Amino acid sequence: MNPITLETKRLQLYAASQAEMEQFIERQTDEELIQAYREMLDGYLAHPEQGEWYAIWMITRHDGVQVGDLCFKGRNEDGSVEIGYGIKEEFQRQGYATEAVMAAVDWALQQAGVLRVEAEAEPANTASQRVLAKCGFVPNGIVGEEGPRYVRRYKG
Repeated sequence: MNPITLETKRLQLYAASQAEMEQFIERQTDEELIQAYREMLDGYLAHPEQGEWYAIWMITRHDGVQVGDLCFKGRNEDGSVEIGYGIKEEFQRQGYATEAVMAAVDWALQQAGVLRVEAEAEPANTASQRVLAKCGFVPNGIVGEEGPRYVRRYKG
């Protein structure tokens, strides 16, 4: 996989390598997150030709400080991809999630065959719902494992 890097005004997003993902997982302490990150790594290893759709994407400021991460949860045959994201608590409420999600979604929708990006936000997670709204997502009426689903469609 060729490394993909996206640049925004304040951030750099990049799809981590296998080694970077393994090191990142080793540093985690939350069992739920460890499990989720391991699933991403497993998807990455199972689909090396589509690694960017399974990798952990690191979100760093231009000074090198990591503020969070995001991922796509694979690429589906129907042209959809699902995005998940998180910003470290000390960096929340600074617009980083909106900036990173917008860049990642814009990139995804430029990839051949991608027709829409979907996301889920827990009903109580109003901050994540605001991020999705700012990034052009609208509720699609479906409730998933983590809450209501939102979609942003390709407008080509």
